Amino acid sequence: MKEEIVHMPAGLFAQDPETIAASLASKEVSPQGPAAGMRVLAFYITRAGRMLSASRLKKLEKARKLLSIRVENALKEEERRKIA
Repeated sequence: MKEEIVHMPAGLFAQDPETIAASLASKEVSPQGPAAGMRVLAFYITRAGRMLSASRLKKLEKARKLLSIRVENALKEEERRKIA
């Protein structure tokens, strides 16, 4: 299995959901693609979720939803490239 390295900027999870999703999907933060960023976000939510406020958790869940759309689009694009 390929080692996944994610280079997150400090304070990323304190940002708004759109910024979190865009950052975790970027090649600068997740060179392996948005799926690696999704795994980091899911890990953060499950590990820190008990200690987060309901409003913060809601924002992170929105970021997860936005990032899942990016992951899905990346997978579709990868599939298109394989066919072409």
